[in-house]
This record gives sequence, structure tokens and C-alpha cells, in this order.
Amino acid sequence: MADPATYRPAPGSIPESPGVYRFRDPDGRVVYVGKAKSLRQRLNSYFADFAGLHPRTQTMLTTAASVDWTVVGNEVEALQLEYSWIKEFDPRFNVKYRDDKSYPFLAVTMGEDFPRVQVLRGAKRKGTRYFGPYSHAWAIRETVDLLLRVFPVRTCSAGVFKRAGQIGRPCLLGYIDKCSAPCVGRVTPEEHRALAEDFCDFMAGNTGRFIKRLEREMRDAAAVEEYERAARLRDDVQALQRALEKQTVVLGDGTDCDVIALAEDPLEAAVQVFYVRGGRIRGQRGWVVDKVEETTPGELVEQFLLQMYGEATIPREILVPARPPDEAALAELLSEQRGSRVDLRVPQRGDKKSLMETVERNAKESLAQHKLRRASDLTTRSRALQEIADALDLDQVPLRIECYDVSHIQGENVVASMVVFEDGLVRKSEYRRFSIRSGEGDVASIYEVICRRFKRYLEERVATGELDTEPTPGPAPGPTTGPIPEPAGDAPTGPGANVTAGPGAEAAGVEADGVEADADAGFDAGFGDGAREPVVGTPIDPETGRPRKFAYPPNLVVVDGGPAQAAAARRALDELGVDDVAVCGLAKRLEEVWLPGDDQPVILPRSSEGLYLLQRVRDEAHRFAITYHRSKRSKSLRESALDQVPGLGPARRQALLRHFGSVKRLREAGAEEIQEVPGIGPATAEAIVAALRGQSPSPAGQGPSPAGQGS
Repeated sequence: MADPATYRPAPGSIPESPGVYRFRDPDGRVVYVGKAKSLRQRLNSYFADFAGLHPRTQTMLTTAASVDWTVVGNEVEALQLEYSWIKEFDPRFNVKYRDDKSYPFLAVTMGEDFPRVQVLRGAKRKGTRYFGPYSHAWAIRETVDLLLRVFPVRTCSAGVFKRAGQIGRPCLLGYIDKCSAPCVGRVTPEEHRALAEDFCDFMAGNTGRFIKRLEREMRDAAAVEEYERAARLRDDVQALQRALEKQTVVLGDGTDCDVIALAEDPLEAAVQVFYVRGGRIRGQRGWVVDKVEETTPGELVEQFLLQMYGEATIPREILVPARPPDEAALAELLSEQRGSRVDLRVPQRGDKKSLMETVERNAKESLAQHKLRRASDLTTRSRALQEIADALDLDQVPLRIECYDVSHIQGENVVASMVVFEDGLVRKSEYRRFSIRSGEGDVASIYEVICRRFKRYLEERVATGELDTEPTPGPAPGPTTGPIPEPAGDAPTGPGANVTAGPGAEAAGVEADGVEADADAGFDAGFGDGAREPVVGTPIDPETGRPRKFAYPPNLVVVDGGPAQAAAARRALDELGVDDVAVCGLAKRLEEVWLPGDDQPVILPRSSEGLYLLQRVRDEAHRFAITYHRSKRSKSLRESALDQVPGLGPARRQALLRHFGSVKRLREAGAEEIQEVPGIGPATAEAIVAALRGQSPSPAGQGPSPAGQGS
């Protein structure tokens, strides 16, 4: 690795003019290309404070060994040169957009003597007109089949065309009038080219004149009683109308624009484009990009526009989700390439805003599908686990990873989640949800949930005979020579703290999702009075044939947070005597991996499959925790003091609220007034008064208890 100070330009040597700069590695290969309004300010920012730079930028600087630059006249020239250099050198640290799949185009080979209509993928060819892209090839073939009735253009290959000419007989399409059969001289090359040009005009959006012409010819044929020809023309009109129906009208007539939307996460971004011509969606296309540098949505849009429209046809309007940093210069560059004005706009309302939302949903779905394909690949998963093991210096790859996250709003309704990945794949039947009681912040919550989870794990080991001991009350020297020790600290881990099972838990023999269970008050193999005799030697419950709830330990515990959260998790494990489980924290801001006790984070490369897997695990824990927090918060909002009154069901609660109008007025009422509500007797009325005024309700018929005494 090179020290950036060794190739830093001499003071005063960098001009203040706009320009483009290149970082090169020791072999002279370009690793990064950038542009700047002021070269001096931009390049000095790389070398002034190396420690304060983003880790990805630090990696680029240590990979490079030299930097050079070229001065240009204005920002438009800088954009042009930057695009040219990125295309020429393909720098590894620049953002690169790649198709998330190979999209088919409808192509017309206007460069041939007899133009041909066909489906093409891949690089575009000179002398060929393209329409699309389309999401599926069958969509193109359906459209072409309809249009060949009106525009019978050649669709056969060069070999079939040549053979038909040699034998003097056209193919089947020539006999059913879906080809004008230029191979046998039914039409001249000029007439066939005119058909191909009309086909292209229709596909380009100039549809009205063809339908009007056919309708006029149909009326003329009917007027002279040529009914068979009129019927054939009627069918042609209907074929064109069906072809148009396949292209949804989304904007006003004559609107030509490309609609671009983004969906991103810290590692990747997906881009979707809808092509609107003549107010109709003519095609769509998607790209996925690895974010090898820190970028804003506006910068992603700018880089995408430069790469996409370097050679593609540019419409007069481009709708984008965010304004590029150099919007005026970029619009000027695109206008020069198009030969007329190009507008970049961020839609705020109306049909264009609705269409942008639709494209954005497609982008999110594309990103989700891409991540799913990437995560399901066995080779990729194996590489990810090995990279994690190497980065964290583990003795073996972490085949079972558990991740914990805490969710709350200002300390209210604090919950935590535990998600499980085995062999790089989610294991939803092992998910758990915890209701936190400590309420002392995220660090204390992480400590509490780790204590509770691994205390249960040690109890399961006792139940299966792995520790060769029976739990007895009182202190003990350690988890391997006596009962499970209570962890130190303020975080409660007793029977008052709740845990619930995750989705799919029914299949694992644990509580169903959404049903809270006591975290430390026993389990199927049980302790205490009335417990069944534990079966020794297996983590599988012999009665249900399913795994016990916390029988399997993880190889790696990941907590959502930085060094403080990682240290809290490690402390909880140490106090329980668990020393064979690794711990790390994953901080959201810079995707840094923190190990307990380390002053510096572990930085995994942005392209690392290991970092990608850790991020998926963390995001899944975050999603699961937020889902539980929201359900718990909404439940607490629905609850009231009346819910605690014994014997007061939903019907009578509703009757009380209808009679008094609100809980506030009910609280101000006396027992006599409450008895006026149908169905409310004296004992129930006194219990309601006691509950609403903070007293302990008495048993029915005894009235409220005196202050300070039990009932």
C-alpha cells in the first residue's frame, strides 16, 4: 500500500481551474477518475485529513501511487472528458452501472437492402433502429405479429431469405399475407423499404396517421361495395389498436420522456428507467450498481445519465428522483448531444409524480430480487462466511450467526429482536423477540437480552445433560460445575422479562409469533415444581420431536451498534462463562465492524461478500425489531385503565364510554353515577372507581380496600 503523502502534489502546483483528475496505481493503471470545478480544492481535500475520509476513499488513496489532471475550459467540458476517461479506462473505484439482466429490443435492420424485423439483445449494431427495451421477448413477438398484418416486413433470416429466392417460392408468412415476399419479387426493394419505414414510424409513436388512413380506405371500399376488402381493412385497424393497447397511456399525447428512479442501500443501488414515447410506455430497463464510493442520490443520477446517454437516444425531457450537483452543465451537455434542449426535472405532483412512484416501486423490487439472487448462491454464501471468519480471526467459519437489535421511541416500549442465519440463509423458525424491562438505553438493553438468551442456552445444556449437573438454588462457581449463575449488572433477567418466538415458531415447538412467553421461568424440559424429568443427551424434545428453544449456540453474535454495544454483549457472555462464541458490532454509518476491546474497527471492502452478508443479517434484525415495536406500541395505545377492571368486558366498556363520552369524564364520576349505566352493579362500579383513581380494586361485593392494605 502506498502512503498518500508520498505522491501528494507540491503546494501551489495544482491549478484552481475546472478539470478532470486521474489516480493511478503503481502499475500505471487508472483506478479513479473525477471532475472538479476547482482542481486545487478537490485534490487538497484528499490529502488534507486522511483519517477523516470515508474508508472507501482511504482504500482508493492507498491503492493509488500517483495523480495527474487535465485542465478544461468549463464544467461541460469536464463532464465530457470524465465520461470519456471512465469509458476508456474502466476505473475500479468509479461507480459502474450494469444491466440487472439482458433486455430484448425490437430491431429493424435498415442498413440492409431488404430490412428485417427481429428481436435482438446485447450491443447495438450500426444501421439498425431499436425500439424498447422490453421486459420479455414474447411481448415483442406479440406486437410484431399484430403489426405484420398492416406492415408485412421481412422477418426471416438471411439463409431462409436466400433459399426462398433460389427456389422461387416464399415461406409460410408470404402465403398468409404477413410478409410482402421481397425474396420472390412480389415487391420492389423501394416498396419494401417504404413498408419498413412505416413500421418504424408506427413504433416511434406516429400512430394516428396510419389508423386514419386505413379507416378512410375501409370506408371507400365499403362505398363501392368491396366488402371483403373493407372487412380486411377493418381487421387491420383492430390489429393496430390492439398493438397500441399493449402500451399503456400514462401521460398526455406527444409526451416523450425517460422516467428514472433509484432504490439503494449502503452497498448497492438499483436504477429503473421507463421509456415514454407519445405518452405511452414503450419499454423499461434496469441496472444495478455497487457503490464503491460514498455517493448521494444526485451524484448517482449524474453518473447514470453520463453513462446511459453516452450513445443512447436522448428524449427532450428526463424525469429524475434527485437533482444532479451540476444540473445546468449536465443539461447543457445532453442538449448538445441531442441537438436541441433537454430538460431535467424532478416531478412534484400529477401524472408524472405518480409514474415516478411506479418506477420507484419497480426499482425497489429489482433491488430486492437482485439481493435474493445474490444471497441464494451457494458459492457466494461460502465465500461470504470465509471472509467473515478471516476478517474477525475466527477459528472456523460462522455457520450459525445470531444478530440482535433494539427498537424503541424515547425509551418507551423497548423491545429487542434475535434473528438467526444458518449457512448464510435466514432461519425464521429460530427468531425470537424480547420485551426489555431495564429501559436504561441501548447498551443496557443489549446486555440484558444477551444475558437472557444465553442463560436459557445454559439451562438447555443442563437439561440435556451436557453439563452433568442438576440445577440447585444458591450461588455456584460457574456454569460448568453448578447451576446457572445470575449475571451481574442492573439488567433484569428474572421471570418478569418476556420473550416471544418469531415467525414459523410453531414448526419449531415454541410459542407462535406475537405470543409473549416468560424468558427465564422454564421451558419444555422445565425446572422447579411439576417439571417433567429432562431427557439427557439431545437438544431435541423427545415428545414433540422439535428442537428446544435455545438449544443451539451461535458461532458469532452480531449486535447492531458500535464498540459500546459489542463490549456489553461480550461482558454478558463473560459473566455467564460462555467463552466459545465470538462477538462483533456492525455500525450503520460507515458499515464498520467493531470487536470488543479494539480501538479501531475492522474495515471490510465495499465489494466484500462478507460485509454484504453482515449487512443483510443486521437489516433483518432491524426489520424484525421494528415490526415488534410497532405492534407493541399500537397495542399500548389501544389499552386503557378499564382493561384492568375484573369482570368488565368489551360490551360494558363501550357502554360506559358511550354514556360518559370519554375516560376523563368517567374518572370524575362517582360510583352512584356509574351504576346508572345498564349492566353495571355496585361492586363493578366501585372497582371502576378504584381502577381509574389509582387504587387497588377490591373483590366483587367487598368494596375498595383501605389504603395500605391488601384485599
